[in-house]
Amino acid sequence: MSGGYHHFDFAALSARDRYKLIIGTVVPRPIALVTTRGPDGRVNAAPFSFFNSLSADPPILAIGVENHADMSFKDTARNIRMTEEFTVNIVDDAMVEAMNICAVDFPPEVDELTMAGLTALPGTHVGCPRIAEAPAAFECRRHLTLELGRSREIVLGEVKGLFLRDGLVDPVTKHVDQRGLDAVGRMGGHGYARTRDLFDLRTPSLAEWTAACRVGRTG
Repeated sequence: MSGGYHHFDFAALSARDRYKLIIGTVVPRPIALVTTRGPDGRVNAAPFSFFNSLSADPPILAIGVENHADMSFKDTARNIRMTEEFTVNIVDDAMVEAMNICAVDFPPEVDELTMAGLTALPGTHVGCPRIAEAPAAFECRRHLTLELGRSREIVLGEVKGLFLRDGLVDPVTKHVDQRGLDAVGRMGGHGYARTRDLFDLRTPSLAEWTAACRVGRTG
């Protein structure tokens, strides 16, 4: 203990312990249910919580894909390498159970979407499908792949198109109804979090902040 905190030297920790500390602290993490299609036409679906948006110009999403224990590529990583396409389907509360089924370590010939009772719709900008039940889906082309050692790689995808369920977005202002989106996030271990407890907090301008400080000093 030092000053009321536990300090962890990551250089002295195992990869598993580092993983547990990271996923238990960086929360909640958005979930990408990624659909890809292999060169043979076979569709794969797998969830990833090492996922986020990194840029709007260009529009870039990132997913962190771990390799198998023998360092061979998982289906998602292999398919993206071969086709350079993937679709990120946002997981809402109604899809949680189906998403979890897609996380089962099925053999490559098994269609996860069928096992989970999800519906594949043809892609528009990419050859892989999107999921009909998802409230939102980003169709992406591979922009860059970063290899982080032998066990993991980060795939950056440039968004080519976005599908949002009717009623979730104002087509003029482009404001998304986040309560209606009802997305879920990943916590540590087997935990998940809903995004229904929302609040607004507008960032003040410098002039507003300065004026508030003056009032506070003289009040």
